[in-house]
Amino acid sequence: MQRWRGQDDIPTDWGRCVVTIGVFDGVHRGHQELINHAVKSGRTRGVPTVLMTFDPHPKEVVFPGSHPAQLTTLTRRAELVEELGIDVFLVIPFTADFMKLSPERYIHELLVERLHVVEVVVGENFTFGKKAAGNVELLRQAGERFGFHVEAMSLVTEHHQHETVTFSATYIRSCVDAGDVVAAAEALGRPHRVEGVVVRGDGRGRGLGFPTANVAPPMYSAIPADGVYAAWFTVLGHGPITGSVVPGQRYKAAVSVGTNPTFSGRTRTVEAFVLDAEADLYGQHVAVDFVARLRGMEKFDSVDDLIAQMGRDTEHARAVLTD
Repeated sequence: MQRWRGQDDIPTDWGRCVVTIGVFDGVHRGHQELINHAVKSGRTRGVPTVLMTFDPHPKEVVFPGSHPAQLTTLTRRAELVEELGIDVFLVIPFTADFMKLSPERYIHELLVERLHVVEVVVGENFTFGKKAAGNVELLRQAGERFGFHVEAMSLVTEHHQHETVTFSATYIRSCVDAGDVVAAAEALGRPHRVEGVVVRGDGRGRGLGFPTANVAPPMYSAIPADGVYAAWFTVLGHGPITGSVVPGQRYKAAVSVGTNPTFSGRTRTVEAFVLDAEADLYGQHVAVDFVARLRGMEKFDSVDDLIAQMGRDTEHARAVLTD
């Protein structure tokens, strides 16, 4: 898969293509339907399929300071859409100037002149251009003029517990924020992942008999609610590791998210205790895939009570991940 950043990366001799457009944060099941349709159409037409996304999140530019929690990094997004068959991952820098682009210029300069689209696949609620003035109907009118087809896909919904749920990044963020990682996984089609670099903490876990990897995620990452979770732990890097952990192999883990109230902590952390393996992981880029919430965060009366509970959490996590 080719990865382009900005319009200038588009080759001047670029041919025709099918394009699907959106932020695609999470690459959830709704996104997957869009992408699958676009890829199938591209293969039927014999042209590449381009996924066009934006960085930073448009909301951060339109309403500074309102950047929503990020479900997937750009790198992770690229990996996921490549697995779905996308040929080109195009990241458009969402700047103040780009935000002011009229819908007509957006279509003509980007879609027609640069990408030479034969088909545009978007969600039925897709908007674009200055003040989000462009919509599917305007896109279809332009398609009739410039000779490209527009496919507007319905939003993906499912009936859950007497209510209809629409799969969206906003819905999944609310699930993650509430600690409902099971519901998040249902909408994503896989467990919610938090990536980060392992940094040095206060070393308290090792002293308690449960050495943990202190994972520092990127800014804006969607972190589940405080509590203890069963999760899969994977080292994503390929550098040398001292210990028994193999890069790329996933391991069972019990993960604590919170401020360590028993020790009057104030800094919110993500700490993973990797089961059945031990290694020096400082500086490693790792992933934590959250499978189930085991309990909320608690303040214990004594360190011995905490250690006993950590032992129970470890066995609970093992059982959940073995099922």
